[in-house]
Amino acid sequence: MTSTEHFLSRIDWRQPWLTPLLPVARPVLEAQDWRQAINAAAVEKTLRNHRSLPIQFVPQDQLPPGMAYEAYISETGCVPTRENLHDFFNALVWLTYPQIKVQLNALQAAEIALAFKSNAQQAHRGKVRDAATIFDENAALLISCDQELIESLRAHQWADAFVTRRDRFQNSCEVRLFGHALMEKLVAPYKAITAHAWVVMVDASFFRTDEVQKKARIESTVAGQLQGGLQTSGFTPLPVLGVPGWYEIQDSTFYDDSTVFRPKRTPVT
Repeated sequence: MTSTEHFLSRIDWRQPWLTPLLPVARPVLEAQDWRQAINAAAVEKTLRNHRSLPIQFVPQDQLPPGMAYEAYISETGCVPTRENLHDFFNALVWLTYPQIKVQLNALQAAEIALAFKSNAQQAHRGKVRDAATIFDENAALLISCDQELIESLRAHQWADAFVTRRDRFQNSCEVRLFGHALMEKLVAPYKAITAHAWVVMVDASFFRTDEVQKKARIESTVAGQLQGGLQTSGFTPLPVLGVPGWYEIQDSTFYDDSTVFRPKRTPVT
């Protein structure tokens, strides 16, 4: 067994949070060289960055020393990619949600250019780049047509959203992972894993459409949101194994664990 086969064999594709990735993952997993298969899929999907350069997944050592990862993708269309779970999931997200990835990269590249223009140190990332990195690494898209449920989650009223109104949540909300570091952590799930949830409000018809239409609506909506900027205040914590159906036993005791399902902090006055 090669090292590549070893790290891919750790993924349990039966987990519900991986379902949206399966359409792009299956042909990659069947290939002898996963990165070659990823690049073939990128060509087939005509993936391009915000400068209309073709997206290619290249070995990590092609990233020039001292150059920011995001700037390199922006200037070349090349995504430095290592032989590990982290970068494997990153590539799958590029294939699954390319519009969002392109918009994130454009946002980061603009911030890097602005920093250099103002003679700021590259190491000083700034709030926008920090928020974009959080989104890229740890975001979950919280899609809903129910504003009351969203407010319950923002208020950390976990039992209300996940227990009392569980059926309502399952009919009017959907959670999709976006962050590739989040996906990597969930290869070995543990209860405390918490995502930065990004709310995507839709109308009720969203939940009656097919997967192709859903993905198109998610991409256009989120890419549009990101065009308006990004702040860390736009996220809300979401213990992902609390999502109904994402853990084997989700009884009241499960949600009573305040070390994971933490109450909302009271602002200090």
